[in-house]
Amino acid sequence: MPSRPGQGDIVLVPIPFTDLTSARRRPVIVLSNDEYNRATEDIIVVAMTSNLAPSPYSFVITSDRLEAGALNHPGRIRCDKIYTLSQHIVVKHFGKVKADVLDQIRTHVAALCR
Repeated sequence: MPSRPGQGDIVLVPIPFTDLTSARRRPVIVLSNDEYNRATEDIIVVAMTSNLAPSPYSFVITSDRLEAGALNHPGRIRCDKIYTLSQHIVVKHFGKVKADVLDQIRTHVAALCR
């Protein structure tokens, strides 16, 4: 397996359609910490979308909120779309969010669980 994804990494993964007939590659942000990522074959992620329409438990980011990499256009982080995925399905790493973005994700996830 290539290098394991780290917390805050933006990675591309195939996400199946709800009818499971096919999948489409989508960006996600790794939320699980590096210790968990090294100890298991899984990662815990939140979804990203190019749909900028406001939705609860989400916020918009642009390339200036990245520690590494670049976004082609602004994206919305959907903190209400949390997945546990196998690290083996990661197709590509293409960025890393800044620490304050991870803090903002944690705040939205905590609010979602209250």
